Amino acid sequence: MEKRLHKDHCQIGEAFEQFYQTCRDKTVLDKRTSELIRLALACTLHCAPCTEEHIKGALDAGASKQEVAEALLLAAMESAGAQLNTTQEACSCYPAAHRKSDFEEGVKELSAWV
Repeated sequence: MEKRLHKDHCQIGEAFEQFYQTCRDKTVLDKRTSELIRLALACTLHCAPCTEEHIKGALDAGASKQEVAEALLLAAMESAGAQLNTTQEACSCYPAAHRKSDFEEGVKELSAWV
């Protein structure tokens, strides 16, 4: 069983590597743009090694430090927006009498902080 798992795991890894290489190499996007998008995604998905790799990749592809910083900021903004939507959905579980006022109060506090 263990040998089969190892063999299957290697096949999955090889298939992923082929998929990864194809997506990376056969693109209409220039390398700089591709690296900035991949950086934002890596940051949003909380993959520290990927984020580090794509910061380096973006800089090596000609992105400025300001462009890298903006890509990271945009990722944070989108991630925060998604989290606010998830929070709003979670608040819908509260009784109607408390739901709207509690959520609005929380949003006001968050807005004041930002």
